[in-house]
Amino acid sequence: MSGRRSRQSSEGGTSRISDDQIIQLVSKLQQLLPEILNRRSNKASASKVLQETCNYIINLHKEVDDLSDRLSQLLSTIDADSPEAAIIRSLIM
Repeated sequence: MSGRRSRQSSEGGTSRISDDQIIQLVSKLQQLLPEILNRRSNKASASKVLQETCNYIINLHKEVDDLSDRLSQLLSTIDADSPEAAIIRSLIM
């Protein structure tokens, strides 16, 4: 039997993912993260990539919440029938 391990899906199914697939997925995540892309070292541990991914997603959620609050404030200060309100509505849709 090979030294490579396979992992079973957490849902109890028979789907397995190999270590090579995990490495590829971590590499893809690493390429998407600006914090890691800006560093000189191209190598980061899988654990670090996963931590950075979680932090990045949390920060994106915070940004969305902040933008939503700012948009709500903006909408509350303008006339609902104004051209500005129409532009904002078109951006939201």
